[in-house]
This record gives sequence, C-alpha cells and structure tokens, in this order.
Amino acid sequence: MDKLILKGIRFHGHHGVPEAERQVGGHYEVDATLGRALVNPGNTDALTDTVNYAEVVACIVEIGTQQSFQLIEALAEKIASVILEQFAVDAVHLTVKKLHPPIE
Repeated sequence: MDKLILKGIRFHGHHGVPEAERQVGGHYEVDATLGRALVNPGNTDALTDTVNYAEVVACIVEIGTQQSFQLIEALAEKIASVILEQFAVDAVHLTVKKLHPPIE
C-alpha cells in the first residue's frame, strides 16, 4: 500500500473538556496519512484516478471548525471515519495536535 501524506493542516476549533475552552476555542494541527494503491494514478497522471487531497484537507478543516468535541480523540475518530467513508482510501493515520493546550 502506498501513502499520501498531508502535513500541517491548521484550523481554529472549539474542542476541549471545559465549556470555557470550547467557547474560546484553540488552534489545532492535523497530519493525515492516506493509504491507497498509487500505481494507476502514477501511470495515468490523472486527478480522477487518485484522491483529490484538496478535498481531503477541506473535509478535515470543515469537521474541525464546524463541529465541537470534548476530546481530540473524538475529533480524530470523526475525521478518520468521514475520510474512509467519502474518499477512495484503504487506511487513514492521523496525528491531531492541540497547539497551545491550557495546561498549568
């Protein structure tokens, strides 16, 4: 299985356990590795034969900005399940980073 790697997808989202944290929001960054055979698109050089990663990025940003989760694990699960459902990929690996967590 080949991989497409998308790094540094940033957005401002409203996630966190405390209600105040969800109201104010914070900055998040997602790295996504998409597993899929790339022989055909590698030979045809046609966007229609592969995953349009601009659409994947838009999907990640939409979920991250339009939905709210207490746990970043729930955010990651939602992103992964939607990618697997909507795009022609066989596997998804995500890294979700809360860039400035309110930890003292």
